[in-house]
Amino acid sequence: MIWPMPVLLSSALHDQLLAEAASAHPFECCGLLLGDAEAITHVRPCANVADDPSDTFEIDPAALIAAERAMRSGGPRIIGYYHSHPNGRAEPSPRDAASAAPDGRLWLIIAGTAITAWRAAAGGSVHAAFDAVEIAPPAP
Repeated sequence: MIWPMPVLLSSALHDQLLAEAASAHPFECCGLLLGDAEAITHVRPCANVADDPSDTFEIDPAALIAAERAMRSGGPRIIGYYHSHPNGRAEPSPRDAASAAPDGRLWLIIAGTAITAWRAAAGGSVHAAFDAVEIAPPAP
């Protein structure tokens, strides 16, 4: 999936992501983004099962498998992932790039009060793995 235009994120979901990241601090929060090519319609928080969740994330495989199964059965579509950088910047790290599949899925990164969006893409402009995507609020 490619985002040639801004992805829509409601203020309620924006606030939910900021609250989740703050609550998880000093660890990284993580989860799934559900929606379509135009909008993130839901976020699904997942357990961070990384060995060191203070500087990396790994979405609980059981949660990911369950969401993939639900999607194949007509449930909400997984369009990407999100995680926080509690002591970093709201941009992909080299570690993020190393773990990203070039599948066009969306990645949201939360740091402090900032949320940025990125598309996982081979040869991307950031670490050769990501391209920036604009986040826009839905029209009133």
